[in-house]
Amino acid sequence: MTIVRGQAALVFPTRFMLVAATNPCPCGFAGVEDRCSCGEADLRRHRRRLSGPLLDRMDLLVNVGRPAERELRAGPVIDSPRAQERVAEARGLQRARLVGAVATCNGEMDAREVRRYVRLDDRAEAALARAYAVGALSARGRHRVLRVARTIADLNGGARVAQEHVLTALSLRQRGQTEAALAA
Repeated sequence: MTIVRGQAALVFPTRFMLVAATNPCPCGFAGVEDRCSCGEADLRRHRRRLSGPLLDRMDLLVNVGRPAERELRAGPVIDSPRAQERVAEARGLQRARLVGAVATCNGEMDAREVRRYVRLDDRAEAALARAYAVGALSARGRHRVLRVARTIADLNGGARVAQEHVLTALSLRQRGQTEAALAA
């Protein structure tokens, strides 16, 4: 990316990963017993700070709630070596599938490559169509869900993207909207 201001031009790399976080409400205690002091107007104003078009450009939107005490004491769900092994296997599947493509991994696929390389089974297609039809996704969001669903399928060793992969990708993208949309 090149930014030109005045007589100077700065060139920045465009391959990056943005990780952002925000509090659930202005006081930061939403969902923690009676500690939240925010009213409905405060919550609406807080949510409006993050515009829809900005959020639409993010692949994952995950609400991370406060863990219970027992969850803090429990061991990890998966150990680091096993997680690294699964990611390496998934990346290998992606490299093999994308030979000759511009993209080298699912996250880099453009719309044309998504249409070419992401194959959905019938139930996955129906779930995605339902989410789009009820307005839970924009066209850009649909594209992002497909890339994430393909990655989830790769992590599970699946050749085709199944309904469970699409539903998981939708749950990692929408906060509250997906459950209501898919229940309809």
